[in-house]
Amino acid sequence: MISERFARLLAAGRPELNRRVAEARRRHNGFDTAAFGDFLAMAADPVVCAADAHAPERAGGVAMAAFDAALALIAQGHGGNGVIATVWRELVPQYVALLCVQPAAVLGMLTNAALHVQRQRGARVAQWQAIMAQLAPQIETVAHLAAAGQIAAWRAGMAHFRQGAIVAADALPEPLALAAFGAADQAWASWSSLRAALLHDPWWTPDAAQRERLQAGIEIGSFSGLGGEFSEPPQVRPAPHGFWVRSGARHALLIADACGTVLHSASAEEYDYPEAAPAAQVQVRDGALTINGRTVPLDLPTERLQVVCNRHAVAVTSPYTHAIRVLPL
Repeated sequence: MISERFARLLAAGRPELNRRVAEARRRHNGFDTAAFGDFLAMAADPVVCAADAHAPERAGGVAMAAFDAALALIAQGHGGNGVIATVWRELVPQYVALLCVQPAAVLGMLTNAALHVQRQRGARVAQWQAIMAQLAPQIETVAHLAAAGQIAAWRAGMAHFRQGAIVAADALPEPLALAAFGAADQAWASWSSLRAALLHDPWWTPDAAQRERLQAGIEIGSFSGLGGEFSEPPQVRPAPHGFWVRSGARHALLIADACGTVLHSASAEEYDYPEAAPAAQVQVRDGALTINGRTVPLDLPTERLQVVCNRHAVAVTSPYTHAIRVLPL
């Protein structure tokens, strides 16, 4: 149920709010009025209550912003999106000070960012939310919120955000930049030193345990008949920032780094003109892959195994699997 405070705020603007709902029903065929009411009670009410507890004089503005944002979400078919409801209930109240000053911007940024991460196959929206919750006490402006959201999205698996995340951090206060990359509790002299390490190697991360786990590589892809990405076992070629991939008639760009893997659509022409492969000491011997002196066991037959290097990683494919295994050099 909606709290008494939220109910009073809605009642104060009832004629205008009813007009907005009627307009939404006219413009969006099948607008779910019941889902809208449920979302207001389940997700918007905690937001308004948090604002009322922090700054009662701002609660009305927050209530109207939440009403409009909820209206847009239901019109777009997101009424049953549990991720968005969780973000509103659990994450938005942690930004209550900023929310009370710029409610529409804060709700819009956090909602859109969560939807974007949720839509990206392989991205980890729960990790994104956890990072944003950790950073909330240090974020004081909408600009910092936007930058932190981009960095958190990269760390949560959106590998193609890496360069943008590093650039975004340049505009943050140094303590916030270090915290956003998970290095606040480590002995980094400055953001500039951490930045240099990140730029030098996309497979490097401040987390030593994660660096160790990454030595075994990460996998992407499975059979499209079972909901995966590839209709046929894929083949790869080196690309400037990843690997060109071909599977049947489909071509893609695979971007992989310490935080995850992402596939983007590509063309046959791009696949046909790969980047020159760098020199690297990579060998397959006795069921294992040797990469610049370290040995990684393989669970694939060595027959027709394809091993391809780019500047920072090696990709392993086989006619016996629809997955691509990517390992740091």
